[in-house]
Amino acid sequence: MNIRDLKYLVTVARLRHFGKAAEACFVSQPTLSGQIKKLEAELGVTLLERTQRHVVPTPAGERIIEQARRVLEEVEGIETLAQAHGDPLAGVLEVGAIHTISPYLLPRILGPLRHELPQMQLILHEDITANLLRRLLDHELDAIILATPEPHPELAARALYREPFWFAHAADSPFAAEPEITEAHLSHDGLLLLADGHCLADQVLDLCRGPGGLREGDRGDLRAASLETLVRLVGLGFGTTLIPALAVSPAALAEQGVVARPIAAQAAQRRVSLVYRRSFTRPEALDALVHTLLSALPDAVEPSE
Repeated sequence: MNIRDLKYLVTVARLRHFGKAAEACFVSQPTLSGQIKKLEAELGVTLLERTQRHVVPTPAGERIIEQARRVLEEVEGIETLAQAHGDPLAGVLEVGAIHTISPYLLPRILGPLRHELPQMQLILHEDITANLLRRLLDHELDAIILATPEPHPELAARALYREPFWFAHAADSPFAAEPEITEAHLSHDGLLLLADGHCLADQVLDLCRGPGGLREGDRGDLRAASLETLVRLVGLGFGTTLIPALAVSPAALAEQGVVARPIAAQAAQRRVSLVYRRSFTRPEALDALVHTLLSALPDAVEPSE
């Protein structure tokens, strides 16, 4: 048994496909498959159930794969400690963020990080919450920025900021005559949401639910994969939506015939956090990232205490 074979095993378990796993490991498929068969022979147990379409870990394989992940993390920790001996902030830091945060927050920190920490190589990934969490637990990412809490026992979180939602409607909408937007204005069937899988859609539904409020079946038929698409639909008169404060650009919205207004409701906000594995061996790098993030926040959001 060696570290290389454990990496092969964990990669196959993650991708559920020998060909894709071999590509990810930069080896041929016969080589990867042969090494895993040797590992199974050495351990005396079948680790993977192979079919024509899928590769699924066996019950015994699940437990061994989980242990293999921990072993690989310890090895990674040894390598990281050695690399960080001279400078704990040097090296690659892979950070993921959800779609409704990444394009509005991360560009603000790239310049300051490059200036203050030129030895740190920040690699950014954008995905939905479920995928980011899986990749974090699989050690593909070092930390992720989310707007939903995650109580997983292997993870910890650092609160970053509270971000209010703004109510977006067409410039010629009847809402334009309202002196202010309150929580009561959110409970209507023309509210447009992101597609399933985006946590922002769930947060908006939670905010709009309540006595006499928006119900699951009341959602509009139109669903979008991005905030940009939602804004275009609003400008075309298909409904209204909620936009996180960092994504609000009055000039850009005006060009599309959209007005964004603050909501007079304390609950109309989300809490954004940096989530990471408790076992992560480079806390100094996370400290530096958090410091830069908080320093770059605009007045539109409030840093968490």
